[in-house]
Amino acid sequence: MPDTYEPFEAAERPGPLRRFGRSLVEFLTFAAVAAAILIPFRMFVAKPFVVEGASMSPTFETGDYLIVDELSFALRPPERGEVVVLRYPHDPSKHFIKRIVGLPGETVSINAGVVTITKVGGDTVTLDEPYVALPAKATSSAKLGENDYFVMGDNRAGSYDSRVWGPVPRELLVGRALFRLLPVAEASGHPGDARATVEG
Repeated sequence: MPDTYEPFEAAERPGPLRRFGRSLVEFLTFAAVAAAILIPFRMFVAKPFVVEGASMSPTFETGDYLIVDELSFALRPPERGEVVVLRYPHDPSKHFIKRIVGLPGETVSINAGVVTITKVGGDTVTLDEPYVALPAKATSSAKLGENDYFVMGDNRAGSYDSRVWGPVPRELLVGRALFRLLPVAEASGHPGDARATVEG
């Protein structure tokens, strides 16, 4: 008995409209997944910050593009020598970039540009600050509360900071400088971080 064959039918190819619809669904799915990952990351973990002004010169200059780590300070206290972005105490809608100099409970003394810290236990240390190119010669002193931080710009002669508007409460510290992306020649991780050297 001769073999019999079913007639071969070519698979129906989807039309242009169906292909477009399928591509659109895939794109929207990808966009939804990306948004679900990136929006919380942007809101709670890291955010961009563009430096304006010369208060942190020469460490940072106008136009430097930074990524600010907003998570670390939820897990540990800020440390001396870290570069931080903060909300201006007298107008929290404004953001500044400064360096942490004094920690809660300490006394910060500035004498002819030299910074001395009296720690909670009474020990004193004179800070080693090679990043300061233009020191200010003024003399001042501040006792910090249990939730306060003393911040200054590296350009001490041209920085508007805790010497003028006082200590910064911890809740106004947005985060630390995690990456510098621009300019490309200066790209780095933890730019300006001096935690390991500031106390000599």
